[in-house]
Order: sequence, then C-alpha cells, then structure tokens
Amino acid sequence: MRAIVIKSWLKDPSDMEVKDIPVPTPKENELLVRVDSAGANFFDILMVQGKYQIKPPFPFTPGAEFAGTVVRPSRTDTRFKVGDRVFGSNVTGAYAEYIAVPSIQCFHIPSTLGFEQAAGMYITYPTSYAALVLRAQIKHGDHVLVHAAAGGVGIAAVQIAKALGATVIAAVGSEGKFDICVGQGADHCVNYREPDWADKVLEMTQGRGADIVFDPVGLIEKSLKCIAWNGRIVVVGFAAGNIEKVAANRILLKNVAVTGVHWGAYVKNEPDKIMEVWNALFGLAEEGRVKPVVYEPVLYGLDKVKDALKAIANRETYGKVIVKPAETPSKL
Repeated sequence: MRAIVIKSWLKDPSDMEVKDIPVPTPKENELLVRVDSAGANFFDILMVQGKYQIKPPFPFTPGAEFAGTVVRPSRTDTRFKVGDRVFGSNVTGAYAEYIAVPSIQCFHIPSTLGFEQAAGMYITYPTSYAALVLRAQIKHGDHVLVHAAAGGVGIAAVQIAKALGATVIAAVGSEGKFDICVGQGADHCVNYREPDWADKVLEMTQGRGADIVFDPVGLIEKSLKCIAWNGRIVVVGFAAGNIEKVAANRILLKNVAVTGVHWGAYVKNEPDKIMEVWNALFGLAEEGRVKPVVYEPVLYGLDKVKDALKAIANRETYGKVIVKPAETPSKL
C-alpha cells in the first residue's frame, strides 16, 4: 500500500515522502480499515518535526483522523463487520491507504454523514460538546462567544451551541470568514483582530456580555471585557501560541468561572462521560443539527498532505481539511 513514512524528524512537512509499505496486520482487538478520507490537523505538523508531546518511534506514518470501510473486523469486537462505514482516530497511521486501529477507537458513521465529513468529527466535536455542556453547562438562551469560529473546534462549537438554543457570536480573524460562520448558525460575527471587538460583543448583547466564552486561541484577558456576570470561560487551547497570565481580580469582579477542557483525558479520569458525549452527538447528527464542515477543495493523493498542512499552518482554511489517499475521485 501507499503511505507517508517518516524515518527521521523533518524540518518542514514539505519534506514528507510517500512510500510503498506492507498493509498493516491488525491485532485481535483491531480493525483493518481501508481509508477513504483522512483529516488533517495542526498537530500533524508538530508530530513530523519532533515538536509534539508524543514522539512515535521511527519509522511511522503520521495522521490521526480517518474515515473508511472495514475490510477485516476485530476478533474480539462484534460491533463491526466487513463493509461497515467507520470513523476513528489513532496516534499515527491515517495518512495511508489502510490503517490498523483498536476497535474501541472507532464508531459507525451516522447515516447523515459521508466519509469526508466523518473524517473531521472524532477530535473536534466531542471536545466542543464537552466544553460547552460538561464544563460551561450551556443552557437555552445563553449568549455564547466562540473564538476561531471558522476552525475545526470553532465550527463544531457554533453548531452545537446553536442546536442547544444559544445565541452565537462568532469571532474570527478576518471578515472573509463571516459568511462561513453565519452559514453554520452564528447570529453575529466580529473580527477579533480589530481593537474594539469586545465593545461590539457588548453591543450585540445589549450591554450584558457573553454568558460563555469558548476560547481555543488565547483571548481570555480581552474576553473578560465583554463577559457577563456569572459568565463562564472555557480554555480549549492556545492557537495564538501564547499561554496567558490573567489578572485574577477581573475574574473576581464579575463572578466569572474559568475552566478548561481536555477531552483526551476523559478516558482516564471520567470514562463514563465518553459514550454520554458521543451518544448526544450522534443524536444531533442524525437529526441534521450538526454536520462537520469540509474545507474546499478536498485533496486527492497522499502527496497532497503537505499542501493540506501548509494551508493549515498559513491559516488559510476553515472547518476540516480532508485528504483522500486515492489520487482521483471515485466514480459513482
């Protein structure tokens, strides 16, 4: 099969090479999946450069998210059979024609979603749902400010917040992304690169401020200027590259709760929440209330992974960037 193979740390993802390697042999608890679509992520860039917290042994195939068809089911998990459409995630292996992955890390694709959409669901949607529901305790009528609202977790947060009855304010880095956010349910949009964006949020909430701030960027300090009394800020990440030091007195003055979400740690610390979150998401997906947004164009051929990661690094994208191992679209 064809796969990207990393034999040493790279200076840049553009140095990645596609090789012919054997199809992986799945273990008893693993599925062998023919990859239809792979989701590209920013951390893939760090992974191939040796800058990520997880450093796989050489050689390895990068790529963490995928959707495809089961070609060999697990011997120990009867939930899956040959031909099932599945999506899932693994630390490595998705930038390939086939992947062997523990069956526990896979789910059936909801009937409302295609492979491309499902390949962008595993990491972003449960993170955003856990942030809004488990941590911020969102309720109907809340005003929710979503930073980086055109990105992967951002669009998921917009859709989920809207589905749960909130008024959504999408904050993005350029007005060119306003239409994308409105198309996914945002009621208002602001450009967080403009100096007066917090004042605009106050205007949009009739001076009250946002009840919830969803922040995968690193904009807590500025968001405290436009948060409501009893507001909740959820720290999702630090895409801007700076870990903030927040003045605690400003948290006190508005009775603000600042919390974080680390979805990956729920497996160890609160495993009972995993299926609670996924079942809620599957329900919303089947009802058509959430649907992963796929960046256009979809890229064909594993040699295009480097283009996908370059576009992500340059912040040119929205939603989820998808690469298909096949070099040409399949014929209907």
